[in-house]
Amino acid sequence: MNADTTALGTLIDTTYDSVEGYRKASETAKSPELKRILSEQAVKRQGTLDKLNAELTRLGGELMTKGTATGGLHRLWLDITNLFESGDKAAAERAEEGEDYLADKFEEVLKRADLDPVTRTVVQTALGEIREGERLTDRLADQYD
Repeated sequence: MNADTTALGTLIDTTYDSVEGYRKASETAKSPELKRILSEQAVKRQGTLDKLNAELTRLGGELMTKGTATGGLHRLWLDITNLFESGDKAAAERAEEGEDYLADKFEEVLKRADLDPVTRTVVQTALGEIREGERLTDRLADQYD
């Protein structure tokens, strides 16, 4: 593996955790509207994951089909889905934290000067999609506050 495929692998792991987190959160949420929003977000995030995986395979890496199961975002999503027992408000706030965590991972990779130009574009596009998720979770946190 080269530095680009390693970096993409890390981003794919955390993005996969995000997809699974949104899916689990949508199953656990109490509000029908929140269930729908979280489910839609899982689908959007799956699209981001697919683009990252396509870039990984373009670089010669192997398609990744599972997340970290031990990573920080994975643990955060477990906390989020458990919080739905405490109500949609707490879960919406933690989802916002999860998006911030994910965005930080992408920003770290984009700081690399030696990143393949095509890979950089893919990562920048993915970060834009994650920023949309951040704005969504900010609104949800405000809505359920």
